[in-house]
Amino acid sequence: MARSGTRGLWIFDEAESALSFTGCMALLGRVRQLVAAGSQVVLSTHSPLLAALPEACIYELGEWGFRPREYDDLEMVRTWRLFMDAPQRFLRHVEP
Repeated sequence: MARSGTRGLWIFDEAESALSFTGCMALLGRVRQLVAAGSQVVLSTHSPLLAALPEACIYELGEWGFRPREYDDLEMVRTWRLFMDAPQRFLRHVEP
C-alpha cells in the first residue's frame, strides 16, 4: 500500500492466488485508484472477479495467441457461471 501512491506501470500476475473474495474486491478498488491517479495496470488473472474491472481492455490468451474479448465471452466467466448454476454438474466427476 505504501508504494501504491507511485504513478507508473503496475503489473500484477495472478494477484488473486492468496486473496479471498473480499481481498479481491479490495484489490479491484486499489487498481481503480491507481488508474484514476494516472497509472497503467496490466493484470494477468484466472479470476472472473478481477476480470470484471470496469472499463478494462480485456485480452484472452490461448492456443490462438492473444485476442480482445468482452467479459461475458471469456471462457473462465462462462465456466464459472456454469459451475455456480449447477455445481453437481462438475462435482460428479470428482472421485471421493
